[in-house]
Parts: sequence; C-alpha cells; structure tokens
Amino acid sequence: MEISALYHFPVKSLQGHKCKSLPLDAFGAVNDRRWMLVDADNQFVTQRRLRGMAQLKATATRDGLRLENAEGEHVEIRSPGDDAERKTVRVWSDDVTARDAGNDVALWLSEQLQTPVRLVSMGSEFHRPLEAPRADRQVSFADAAPLLLVSQASLDDLNSRLPEPVSMLRFRPNLVVSGCEPFAEDGWKTLTVHTHDGPLVFDCTHPCARCAIPGLHPFTGRAQREPLRTLASYRRREDGQIYFGMNLAPTAATAARLGEENSLSINLNDRVEAC
Repeated sequence: MEISALYHFPVKSLQGHKCKSLPLDAFGAVNDRRWMLVDADNQFVTQRRLRGMAQLKATATRDGLRLENAEGEHVEIRSPGDDAERKTVRVWSDDVTARDAGNDVALWLSEQLQTPVRLVSMGSEFHRPLEAPRADRQVSFADAAPLLLVSQASLDDLNSRLPEPVSMLRFRPNLVVSGCEPFAEDGWKTLTVHTHDGPLVFDCTHPCARCAIPGLHPFTGRAQREPLRTLASYRRREDGQIYFGMNLAPTAATAARLGEENSLSINLNDRVEAC
C-alpha cells in the first residue's frame, strides 16, 4: 500500500487543495484547519450553515493565509500575533482560546457570505486535547482528530454504485491510500508510514461519521442527494450514522513530513507494526 494523494485545508470548511507533501506537528498537518470562521456568538461556522463557504478557497502562505473567491478576487492576511485579540470560541462541544484575524478580513468574508462572520486562528496558547484515552494528544479546529484518511478503493466502490462519480474532495481527507480492499480502513487499529526519516506511527482512533457536507458540491455548496443516499444504503450502522473514512492521531508529538513523491509504504496490523 502507498499514499496516493494528500490534501490540505487551512480553514475549516473552506476549499482546500491537493499537495505533494504534508508536514506534520503535534496537531496534525501543519496549517491544516488552523483557521476557522465564527459567528457573532463565537460559535464555529461550516458549510452546513453557510453553503457559500464552498466557493472560497484557502491557501496557507509564508506569513499567513490567502483567501480567494470564485471570481478570483482575493485577500491576504498575516497570522495574528501575540498582541491580537483573544477570543473564547466553540468548536462542537469544546471551548478554546483563539486569536482574531482582524476587521479587514472579517469584512471581506462577511461580504462574500452575506452574513457577519469573523476569522480566528490558533495561537501559541491553543489547547484542545483529544478525548480519553488519548487526552495527551491535541487536535486543531478539525472535527475530531488530527488527520483523516480515506482509501481510494472505498471511493471507487462508492462510485461504482453511483449514476455519476463524485470526487474525493467530498470527504475532505488529508491522506488517501491505495492498494487495499474497499473499506479495509474500517478495521485498522494502528498505521505505520515508513519515510526516509524513519517510521511515523498513528492510532486509528475511530471511523468517521459523516455529516451533511459530502452531500454538498465541493465547489458550489449546492445540496445533492448523492452520495449520501447511496452510502446510507450500505454504510449506515446501528447507531444511525453513515461512516466513510478513518480518523488518525500520531502516537506522540511529531515533527515530520508525509510525501506522495516518496512512494511511502504503509504497514498495517490490528495492534502492532508489522507487514
């Protein structure tokens, strides 16, 4: 098996992009889901609420962030410094400290989405531990874990059942792996990626329960019946949730780089690293 694609999403629920390498740190992929939109009550905002977010592309820059709309209009901002306003914001059930990115970008985003929003980022004081028994590890503004993995075979299986195929972008993974059976990732417990710098070990924390976002077109936000209707026919579990993909967390704080260009191998086993 190998990594066949890598994706990066700097702002939660905005467009991201495919990339050739993915640097890692203790929170997952560097600059991935490190920014987030919030409303007037400092609650996180996603495409589930504002479909227009799908039409905005986010790209990390050397100094901060570039945001671009479908017409090519863009704005660039610097990462907020230690003197930026602190806010307590909520992402799902977690209240965390974030840094406000300023009035200029808030105005631009509010005009684009036609509703008041502000952009916040993770600062040096950011702290959001995973749930027990992995509370020694951190997660960014991502929903539930530092990284998300989907196998190409799982998407191929889904597309074989659809009248029209859908893109991997519907599911917003960081890692795509090839060379396994469809939905093999459901049963993985640990995952080891062998790089030139040594092995990177990840816990497969839990399968990913999907919300409404895979039913939204990834570039327009238009709601569509597929692929969730077909997924519900064979991927719904007893708890009523539809599952597609696997959440990952590094077994320890790490500073490393995943790279598609390295033809990385992945060794998997129920509990231990082995071929």
